[in-house]
Amino acid sequence: MIKINMKLGEKMINVLMIEDDSAISFAVKYALEKEGFNIDICNDLEKSRNSIKDKKYNIILLDVMLPDGNGYDFCREIRKVQDTPIIFLSACDEEVNVVMGLDIGGDDYITKPFRVRELISRINAVLRRKGGSNENKKVIKFKDLTINTLEARVYKGEEEILLTSVEYKLLLILIKNNNVVLSRTKILEKLWDVTCDFVNDNTLTVYIKRLREKIEDDSSHPKYILTVRGLGYKWNGSENSVSI
Repeated sequence: MIKINMKLGEKMINVLMIEDDSAISFAVKYALEKEGFNIDICNDLEKSRNSIKDKKYNIILLDVMLPDGNGYDFCREIRKVQDTPIIFLSACDEEVNVVMGLDIGGDDYITKPFRVRELISRINAVLRRKGGSNENKKVIKFKDLTINTLEARVYKGEEEILLTSVEYKLLLILIKNNNVVLSRTKILEKLWDVTCDFVNDNTLTVYIKRLREKIEDDSSHPKYILTVRGLGYKWNGSENSVSI
């Protein structure tokens, strides 16, 4: 078998997985290396700190419950010094846990058990967001919202809105399908490039809720992201929307 190296630009993609369950880490390491990623495994926070100090990683896969601490605190620690993308891995699928992980700086949150195909897809989605895109280099405006797709920045009025990679991708999916009703299944497939069977449906509910809280004047009465009962969601950009 010929091994194809996954590269970000001209550099190998270095992944750090912080996971104390050897069965999970072994399976992920085997699968990612077959895809050409370079992956290091640490089973506690002390080893992780040394690895991050000695090597530059493109993305970190972070378990929440670890022998010498928890992933939430370590994420806060990392965010004080660097913005390396972080994907949380956790058996906790309650909305409060997902929201906490994203609020403290996580780029995505995957609940266990997960399928490696889903993980790889979501790693690639986060890396594409962080690496920027050469597609559709323009500024999109909807009333008080401005989306600069070249810089991957979103503004509400004059204030920049900080979105996670998944929230930003979700926003673009909705905008590109302006006034078109998208089913939850279709959004999930577009969001992570996998069939919806691989993704916890509750995760989408959390992302929709968080995105509304960030871009809407009143998230309980949204004017942009509308729920079409029994069908899905649609972006309401019919009034005063322009693209430059």
